[in-house]
Amino acid sequence: MAVQVSVLSLVLTLALGLMLSVCRPVCGTPETSQDLDYGGVPLWINRLLGEPSVFSLRGRMDRAWYRANNPKSCPDLCDCPIQWPSALYCDHRDLGELPDNMLYNTQYLFLQGNNISSLPSSSLTNSSGLLWLILDDNRLQTDGLQTSTLQNLTRLQYLFLNHNKLTVVPSGLPRSLRQLRLAHNLITSISPGTFGNLHNLTLLLLQGNRLNVITETDFTGLVSLNLLNLSGNLFSSVPSHLPPSIQQLYLSNNSLSGLGEESLQGFTNLRYLRLSRCGLVSPSLHPQSFNLSSLVELDLSYNKLTTIPLVPLTLQYLYLEANHIQEFNISSFCREVGPLSYSRMRILRLDGNKMSYHLLPPEWVYCLRVLHHIYI
Repeated sequence: MAVQVSVLSLVLTLALGLMLSVCRPVCGTPETSQDLDYGGVPLWINRLLGEPSVFSLRGRMDRAWYRANNPKSCPDLCDCPIQWPSALYCDHRDLGELPDNMLYNTQYLFLQGNNISSLPSSSLTNSSGLLWLILDDNRLQTDGLQTSTLQNLTRLQYLFLNHNKLTVVPSGLPRSLRQLRLAHNLITSISPGTFGNLHNLTLLLLQGNRLNVITETDFTGLVSLNLLNLSGNLFSSVPSHLPPSIQQLYLSNNSLSGLGEESLQGFTNLRYLRLSRCGLVSPSLHPQSFNLSSLVELDLSYNKLTTIPLVPLTLQYLYLEANHIQEFNISSFCREVGPLSYSRMRILRLDGNKMSYHLLPPEWVYCLRVLHHIYI
């Protein structure tokens, strides 16, 4: 993260009363490692609904005391905390299969960090009331995941299968799903009709797989999808046929050849777009690539851009660090400047480029009049 070491206060006029800080980093911006727990997106819990802790209880509780004071039986090698009677913690136990004697009232099942390679249809027969099923960091394979196993979980809302060995998106997914996390598998394709009934799904994580194309019917049915992460796949262009409901689209770490005028056409709800580390160069970006009035945040860091692309006036956060930009073009932000015509930019990162704040044209403050920070 860039470190602020100098502040240049600019007062334009008493009418504007504008003060901005120009920030310069001491050194290059270090790479921030992504927190891969639960697929890199935090799992928010609602205590009012009785949702349990998402942290492992291994080594954090006296199992003998809990077993002695808990009137319910608990599967061997698992923990059944009294304060969350509907939660079953069987994570990081070196299990090769699901435990026997699963509690019939279990709603939150934690099985991450084991060696489970299959889920036969009989394994969750007594767990039809499951709301969360977390199977991250196992050895699950596509042929070991039977369709009926998931199909019978008619109340399931969160299904986490990050860091496994799946080659296709599982079929037979229950229509009750709200979050599906499949990051860092070996997925190369999506079978027809996989998402057809998932009208309630709002979050889909597919980063770190081997997808290179999205067909017209792949995402049919995802009418409520809000966040889609396709980072770290094999796309050479922005995929077509994505759900128009998307507000957050992550495509970082794909080798994109560029963006055309229609690459983002139809995304009338798109607010957050991440395109870092995609090998993008300035000539490959059409001037109207980012002409989306809904866009709030755009990440183009760690590419090979030599100029600042045109962005909409409504954009508030623009990340361009670690490119090859040498000059500051006001026209990239404001086609004209007037009382009501100015950029809504709040944070602009240009650190790690080939420019200095001394080279900024004096009129830039009229265009970026509500800017909070600029990092150079």
